[in-house]
Amino acid sequence: MTLRIDRRSLILTGTLGLAAFAIPGFAWGAGFGQGFTHSVASGEPGPDTMLLWTRYVPEGAGATKLRAEVSLTQDFARIVSGGEVFTGPWRDHTAKVTVQGLNPGTRYFYRFIAPDGAISPVGHTKTLPVGNPKRFGIAVFSCCNMPFGYFNAYAHAAMRDDIDLAVHLGDYFYEYAKGAYSPARGAIDGRVPLPEGEAIALADYRLRYASYRADPDLQALHRLKPMLVSMDDHELANNSWEGGAQNHQPEEGDYSTRRGAAFQAWREWMPVSETPWSSYDIGGLATLFRTDTRLTARSEGTDTGTVMKRDPDPVKALTAFRDGRWRDKAATMLGSEQEAWLAHAMARSVRAGTKWQVVGFGTIIGRNRVPEQAVEWLKPDAPQRVKDYTAASVTASKLGLPADLDNWGGYPEARARFLRSAQGMGANLIVLCGDSHNAWAFDLGEGGKPAGVEFAGTSVTSPGNEAYTSVDPKVIERALIATNPEVKWCEMSKRGYMAVTLTPERVSNDYVFMDTILERSLKASVGHTAVVQRGRNVMV
Repeated sequence: MTLRIDRRSLILTGTLGLAAFAIPGFAWGAGFGQGFTHSVASGEPGPDTMLLWTRYVPEGAGATKLRAEVSLTQDFARIVSGGEVFTGPWRDHTAKVTVQGLNPGTRYFYRFIAPDGAISPVGHTKTLPVGNPKRFGIAVFSCCNMPFGYFNAYAHAAMRDDIDLAVHLGDYFYEYAKGAYSPARGAIDGRVPLPEGEAIALADYRLRYASYRADPDLQALHRLKPMLVSMDDHELANNSWEGGAQNHQPEEGDYSTRRGAAFQAWREWMPVSETPWSSYDIGGLATLFRTDTRLTARSEGTDTGTVMKRDPDPVKALTAFRDGRWRDKAATMLGSEQEAWLAHAMARSVRAGTKWQVVGFGTIIGRNRVPEQAVEWLKPDAPQRVKDYTAASVTASKLGLPADLDNWGGYPEARARFLRSAQGMGANLIVLCGDSHNAWAFDLGEGGKPAGVEFAGTSVTSPGNEAYTSVDPKVIERALIATNPEVKWCEMSKRGYMAVTLTPERVSNDYVFMDTILERSLKASVGHTAVVQRGRNVMV
């Protein structure tokens, strides 16, 4: 199925500015000026509330008060809701206000007005429905690395009338310094975000958000769709956990200080509430659960290479890890507080008769081991770290360990607790995940019984398996499916997003792949559609 949207329509409707295409490296190497610098956004929708966001820098860059207006019509002839909010340099001039008194399942226009009469761009948003809606559409994104390409997936989803809500599962940006994790060919059209060094301090994280939020396609998505946003690790540092991260070194200062800076900038720059996790009722159709699986309470993880160095005999080291530390019941992705909250909130959803329980995680939960032939797939010039990682993963997989110990595969007892809880309450479980940069569909099981399905999306631009392999992706995909009973489908080479359609009796997920990210284009196609029927917890 081919999906075609004309980019000219975005320009004509004011979604994208013509000037954005006239200047190479638009905004990434320049200051962001005064006034409404980064358009508008909405998020955290409820049936009668909506969080609205903007950024306004007044002359003199001091404190100011903004007024939000909400209307059913684009001319704002009648204001139906709104609010006022102070902002200033203490929060990087960003502003958030939650408006009330809205009607459920209703589309609204909104804008901000400054004291000098300046008016922000007009945003579109939609409240959550009540009752028993017949359909609800969600666009799901993750892993957006600016130097690798254009955010065409954002622009494509922004223009779809069948998308009611955007969900971002993390890696909204990457913290690395210029060139530390970028394409060999160099950044596309100078798409190098600021600062050029690694984001470590509060000012760094703020500037990185400002660079990403200057992208016209990302602005289009935020302006036209309400969004639920979760953090993964790169909004802080690679492979983050409660007390540290793989990409945080002692010379970079105190980790808790860096962690606090990352959280502060995220809450300033994103249309999010102050709570790290929450639930959202889509009428009687579904409950959507936003979680934190990386930063709040995750136990320290490891990787197969590190484990293998613990003993001169790597197989002995991995075996000891598999039979010991790997199975530690204290190891957690969510932390006990969030685990308890999620279990109780899902049970309430089931008891209320809600048709689907939809949980968003930052990382994959489906079981996934590496086929033995994986070392033969690598390009001859693949980085040595990739060759070492692949060889270690193959060895670990032969011993029954998962391919990735940084995702839920490294926390098998926590995984089992979550899935057993879903089974026990009779949930119709849909798990949405990102992180891997490739696309997957899993049937999740525990104790030999179905527990739910997982739709794991590819990246918006970040490179996937294809960056390091030279064989036909279909060969890799067939081997992965043959090796892993829970993997029902996968795709190893394309970028895009997922379009999930909820109905009372079935959920379908279209894996939407963009034709290219190397130039601005809205050409896309559906590479696969996964479907689950209510009451089955396996894909048909």
